[in-house]
Amino acid sequence: MTKRLLIIDNASNCLDMALRAKMAGWDVRWYDKPRPNGEPRLAGKGMIEKITDYNELRRKWMDWADLIYLPDNVFYLDMVEPYRKQGYPVLAPSPEAAALELDRDAGQKAMAKVGIPVMDSKAFFDYDDAMAFVKKHPEYLVSKPSGDANKALSYVASDPADLIYMLGRWKSNPALKAAARKDGFILQERKYGVEMAVGGWFGPGGWSKWFYENWEYKKLMADDLGVATGEMGTLSRMVRHSKLAEQVLLPIAPVLEKLGYVGYIDNNCIIDADGPWPMEWTMRDGWPSKHNVTAHVKNEDPIQWMLDLVNGKDTLQAIENEVCVSVLIALPDFPYSKITNKDLCGIPIRGAEDMNHIHLSEVMIGEAPTMVGDKVVTLPGYVTCGDYTMVVTGTGETITGARRSAYSAVKKVKIPNSPFYRPDIGAGRMKKQLPDLHKMGYAKGLEF
Repeated sequence: MTKRLLIIDNASNCLDMALRAKMAGWDVRWYDKPRPNGEPRLAGKGMIEKITDYNELRRKWMDWADLIYLPDNVFYLDMVEPYRKQGYPVLAPSPEAAALELDRDAGQKAMAKVGIPVMDSKAFFDYDDAMAFVKKHPEYLVSKPSGDANKALSYVASDPADLIYMLGRWKSNPALKAAARKDGFILQERKYGVEMAVGGWFGPGGWSKWFYENWEYKKLMADDLGVATGEMGTLSRMVRHSKLAEQVLLPIAPVLEKLGYVGYIDNNCIIDADGPWPMEWTMRDGWPSKHNVTAHVKNEDPIQWMLDLVNGKDTLQAIENEVCVSVLIALPDFPYSKITNKDLCGIPIRGAEDMNHIHLSEVMIGEAPTMVGDKVVTLPGYVTCGDYTMVVTGTGETITGARRSAYSAVKKVKIPNSPFYRPDIGAGRMKKQLPDLHKMGYAKGLEF
């Protein structure tokens, strides 16, 4: 019997997942939250069947689905929660579990309660109070917002004057000031070391046997220059034994069990000689990390293992120590396109058919000029419908092999109008940091 997947999305995250599920024989329905102006999102148009009526989710589709998946932990949790409590097959956190990420102070306290060492931090709801605090406590140089805040508000300052300037700048923005009053933010002691994260999958059967060690590249430009984006790419590997997981992930299991958590959980850390020092939980799939995981997963059916997780079984298949590199291909004015409202629809995409490497995002079917022999013919094909066009992944036994695989596929993609990507995912700072990690006993076996 055909299995049925319902995706309740908030920002066109799940086109790749929907397409892969459809190819594996699943019947797929995808609700994609309308844009702020009320217009429907175009991702997947002509490729996947989408639900446009939000009210139909409860009237029809929740009972229809064999698996209900949410990629985010801010939107629609309250709507889904009664179904989760009734035993519906939901792969998403409860509001209480999501709060470990969204309420920074609560997340830090949860770590401390189970014995995970944490950096000193203090919660604030007022920028003036925070600025006064920094003047007295100059070691607090990291600001992290709570709630569904702009990623640019996660800021690591070089000195107190730097942070006080940024706090004052955010205070002058009425929307940010209101958000701080509503959700709060934390100031955190700054530690100097190597940033590394580890994640795993938790369900009624406990932890999966696999752990996902990962290194994010958040800045827009090579060498970690430019503004912070959600993320420009990720280096990752799958392992059965992880020193970092043992220290900052496994101890939280009693909390997750009490919350009835099902899904992915990640802890991002700074590692030094006295660490690791956890910075934050991620209580959901991350992006583009979700595409790294897709590349790592070797199950013939890319969705069944998620349903199995909901049912307390660990059927995830991967290759021990396999390395993956993911690279975001974006269009300018990313990451500001939603502010500048630049029209990014209808730009043709060529060379993006290889689903072993390509993970489509803000893409739809449209008509565009195409070369047929030596003639230009207008034909249907992939075109853009936003700035976050696709993520390209490559895997290998080493970082160099994974990078070669990913960037070979990147170079085959052709998009007019100046698409861009970071050329140093998996390299850059890792050239210096990987030996440091090895000396401290982490990432053993990961090599260039």
